[in-house]
Amino acid sequence: MRYGAGKTFEMVAGAMESKRLGLCNKSLFVVPNHIIEQFASEFLQLYPSANILVATKKDFATANRKKFCSRIATGDFDAVIIGHSQFEKIPMSIERQEELIKNQIADILNAIDEAKRSKAENFTIKQMEKTRKILENKLEKLNSQERKDNVINFEQLGIDKLFVDEAHNYKNLFLYTKMHNVGGIAQTDAQKSSDLYMKCQYLDEITDGKGIVFATGTPVSNSMVELYTMQRYLQYKDLVKMGLEHFDNWASIFGETVTAMELSPEGTGYRSKTRFSKFHNLPELMSLFKEVADIQTADTLNLPTPEVIKHDVIVQPSEMQKEMVAKLGERAEAIRNGNIDPSQDNMLKITNEGRKLALDQRLMNEMLDDNENGKIGTCANNIYDIWEKNKDERLTQLVFCDLSTPKQFEEKYDENGNYVFTDVYNDLKRKLVLKGIPKEEIAFIHEADNEVKKKELFSKVRKGEVRVLIGSTSKMRCRYKCTRQDNSITPFRYSI
Repeated sequence: MRYGAGKTFEMVAGAMESKRLGLCNKSLFVVPNHIIEQFASEFLQLYPSANILVATKKDFATANRKKFCSRIATGDFDAVIIGHSQFEKIPMSIERQEELIKNQIADILNAIDEAKRSKAENFTIKQMEKTRKILENKLEKLNSQERKDNVINFEQLGIDKLFVDEAHNYKNLFLYTKMHNVGGIAQTDAQKSSDLYMKCQYLDEITDGKGIVFATGTPVSNSMVELYTMQRYLQYKDLVKMGLEHFDNWASIFGETVTAMELSPEGTGYRSKTRFSKFHNLPELMSLFKEVADIQTADTLNLPTPEVIKHDVIVQPSEMQKEMVAKLGERAEAIRNGNIDPSQDNMLKITNEGRKLALDQRLMNEMLDDNENGKIGTCANNIYDIWEKNKDERLTQLVFCDLSTPKQFEEKYDENGNYVFTDVYNDLKRKLVLKGIPKEEIAFIHEADNEVKKKELFSKVRKGEVRVLIGSTSKMRCRYKCTRQDNSITPFRYSI
């Protein structure tokens, strides 16, 4: 479901009704860290008499973690609410961790044997062998580790219903494939995803596949592999029955590779790239997925939303930016030719520097000149124009920027009183103040670092006291309504 579709209330009602009907004893809600208190408030709004346990930052400090987990295990709670990072700190038993790694090693050995029989490329086999060694080292480390923090493990908590909010944060789950040089197949293995996978496997065992609920508005955002990952979490037994538990088998039935020309990562030319980007047998796939998914679209929900007016502003690069982009292209070409040690330079480093350079050249070197016609300057001009036109209504603009977030909330000056560039946020604020916007009407979402400050900030937004709110996507995707008291919706939103 998308944002605003009622995922929170649906999860809360599902947990409470399941307990009332005797379908579960104790539910655990895993939510993003910054909305724990907010989620608890909405829970009690729906069920005021519910007995819930809400985690705080202090509860999962090393000294307090064992005590808090003991409260979960011994208490008769309707629900327990903890954050994503706190959920990772409740381990599975060592035996189950060992079992998962051994199963992964067995799978990769079978894949290596199959690759050798089918005479796959040597590079593919070498990559699988490398993965096998990593898993064996992980198993060896697990067996030899000192168990200093003897905290209660997940199986001992008495949890038999797990609700995971914003479940797309766990999309990077391990997988093995013989597909080589195919885009759209992420093989990164996040520890938090492996941890969730183990806990899902355990809950499937004790509840016969009825103990896990995921809530997300973006089950598939960047890669088709994410749909396969969701199915592994939620319907692994079904995949096993159909012989589709391994990705290559699943991909051969439901996916198709497509080769097309696309812009190179460094942005200096085009290249031919094969991607796993097209679904095959889609009706059958959706029929299978809908066995565990309640899909709500904008058409079915028909929620009141403002009309979107998109306005793209094209900004020309400076001569310095052109030169630096050309150098990025030369570095990328050297990497593709195998002339550079990955520890010295790699494509991830190049694309990250390219993103910074596209935003502002001073992010690469703070001593470079400020390009007044660059993205920050152009954005400041547009924000000021809208601020000026809507003085009477005192409407607020939301400005999204995910790079160069502030570590301090005031601009910096050197000993001679000269302005020093530190980050995009403070630079944009400085430009807006110089144009005439009062300093107190501009705020950073990062300043509101707790629930009390957030409520105070959003209250100022609703009253029109703050008219330019700048923040990152993750922090400004909050559930508090930043709308006026007459329910009019703020229409201006910028992304730079």
